[in-house]
Amino acid sequence: MNRHFSFTLFVFLFFIINLGAAQSTLQPEERFWDRVLFGGNLGASFGNDFTSVIIAPQAIYKVNDFVGLGVGLNYSYSELDADDPRILDYSSNIYGGGFIGLFNPIPEIQASFDFEVLNVNRNFEVQGIDEQYWVPALFLGAGYRQGNFIIGARYDVLYNEDKSVYNNGIQPFVRVFF
Repeated sequence: MNRHFSFTLFVFLFFIINLGAAQSTLQPEERFWDRVLFGGNLGASFGNDFTSVIIAPQAIYKVNDFVGLGVGLNYSYSELDADDPRILDYSSNIYGGGFIGLFNPIPEIQASFDFEVLNVNRNFEVQGIDEQYWVPALFLGAGYRQGNFIIGARYDVLYNEDKSVYNNGIQPFVRVFF
């Protein structure tokens, strides 16, 4: 975890230094909040035996027309209460936060990095297994951008099959900022 803490500290310092440099280049009529975009993910899925809710707000500071830096929070809740004895009853609460970097080499293309650290609390009721641990993820991604709407894919270079909260290292995404 020491290596991950060092990386997190590096990304945080990079964000702060660039934010300070960007503020000094603001035009007199521009205010800080005029360059901040808000967005993120909201999701819910309900079925006979399954419930899933995801809330992940993000705030991005537009350093310039090419670079944006920001932070995000994540929370998800999942529960499976199956009537089939072959399927494990399951519940989870996952929360955490992270840093986001966006780069637009041309207006239609966006490259991104997302570093997040999540606290995972999982309970498998039938087997009496309770797990709680922290897991990092570092996503490198690319997407097609149309205004403040971006669709693309990202890959977790720290993906761990046993600990990750995602099914695999590749994740599609949709971002919308206001």
